[in-house]
Amino acid sequence: MRRPIKKRPVVSPDIIHGSVDVERLINYIMLNGQKETARKIVYGAFEIIKNDKEGGDPLEVFNTAVRNAGPLMEVRSRRVGGANYQVPREVRPERRMALALRWLIAAARKQKGTPMHKNLAKELMLAAKEEGDAVKKKEDTHKMAEANRAFAHFAW
Repeated sequence: MRRPIKKRPVVSPDIIHGSVDVERLINYIMLNGQKETARKIVYGAFEIIKNDKEGGDPLEVFNTAVRNAGPLMEVRSRRVGGANYQVPREVRPERRMALALRWLIAAARKQKGTPMHKNLAKELMLAAKEEGDAVKKKEDTHKMAEANRAFAHFAW
């Protein structure tokens, strides 16, 4: 029998934009409970996007970046008769959002030497244009799922 779907806590919308997704980004960036620092990073990045000549509306850029970085398919390990197969699966919308945010933040953290809000702004703008590390990770995931399409009949 399958286990029941976990009841996740409801995230309240952020202060400035009134978006639940932006608050989720803040929560993902937050380290050691320092939410105010995480807010400064996110709103600083949004300010950079707003003031950039090719940026535009920061909320729109953010939503486009998340849409472009979120994978549609992924592979999950499945053990069948003593062998492990990488079975391609469709990604649920909540997981797609979580993976996109995680990959965007990881790509921003990977760049050393500049402040985090600048790295985050840069990564969001690149992802909105379908470039950057987060989008590359999504494409790699899709390639892996495509390569293992022969094992799709093992899906559960």
